Amino acid sequence: MSAEVSRRHVLATGAALAGSAALVAGSAGTAGAATAASGTSGEKSKVKPTIVLVHGGYADSSCWNATIAKLQDKGYTAISGSNPLRGIPTDAPYIASLLDSISGPVVLVAHSMGGTVITNAAAGKANVKALVYIAAFVPEAGETQGELITKFPGSEVEPVSVPVPYTKADGTTGIDLYLSKDGKAAFAADISTSDFKVLQATQRPFDADSFTFPTTAAAWKTIPAWGLVAGRDKAIPPACERWMYSRANARKIVEVPRSSHVAMLSHPKAVADLILDAARTVA
Repeated sequence: MSAEVSRRHVLATGAALAGSAALVAGSAGTAGAATAASGTSGEKSKVKPTIVLVHGGYADSSCWNATIAKLQDKGYTAISGSNPLRGIPTDAPYIASLLDSISGPVVLVAHSMGGTVITNAAAGKANVKALVYIAAFVPEAGETQGELITKFPGSEVEPVSVPVPYTKADGTTGIDLYLSKDGKAAFAADISTSDFKVLQATQRPFDADSFTFPTTAAAWKTIPAWGLVAGRDKAIPPACERWMYSRANARKIVEVPRSSHVAMLSHPKAVADLILDAARTVA
C-alpha cells in the first residue's frame, strides 16, 4: 500500500469515528437524558437525576421558575410538567407519560394538588428515585383530597374559590375553580401584591371533581420521600402537611415557618435546597 493510500485510509477512518462520536453525543443531549455531574469535585463522578416539577391548582409551570434557576445553577436538568388539573384519571397518566419519556434517574417534585398527581403517577416507575412534596398532598390509596383538606382545621381557600361552569368533551357540565382577586391572604400572603396580581391573572383553574377522585396508588410506599411544611399555609393546613409527611416516612422534613402556601415563590432557596438534598441522596 502506497503512503498516499495509507494516508487516505487513516483520514477516512478518523472521519467515520468522529461522525459516530457526534451521533452518540447528539443522542445523549436530549432534555430527558441524565447528565454527568459537574460542579463541586465531590459530585463529579455521580450521575445527576433529571428533576421534574409538577404544579398544583391556581398555578402554572412558571411557578417553578425561581426554583429551576437555582437547580440549573447547580448543573441539574429540570423540567416543569404542565399539570392538566382535571383530576387523577387525567392528570396522573399525563405526568406518567412525561416520566416515561425521560432516560435516567428522576427526582419528582410537586406542590399542593400536584402531590396527589405524583403519588399516583410515580407508582411502578423504576426511574423515579425520590419524591419531594412542597406544601403538598400526600394521599394514601383510597383517600381523596377532599378528605385530607378537611382533616385538620385552617384551610381558607374555599371562600376565595370562584366556580365557573364549563362544557366537557362528552357534553356534560363541569365546574372549574378559580382563585379570586381576594385570595392573596389565603393562598400567597408572603408575596408582593403585584406578583399576586400576575399569579391570579395567569392561573390555571382546576376541576372541582379533583377533590372527589380516590387515590389509586401510593408511590411513597416504595420511593423515598422528602417534605416541606409551609408554616403559615392557609390552603393545606401545616398540621396536615406534617401528618402526611410523617405517615409517608419522609427521610427529611423541613419547615419554613413564615411561608404561605406558595413556598416555591416566596422561599425558592429553601425549596431548591430540599430538592438538592433529595437529588444528592439518591444520585
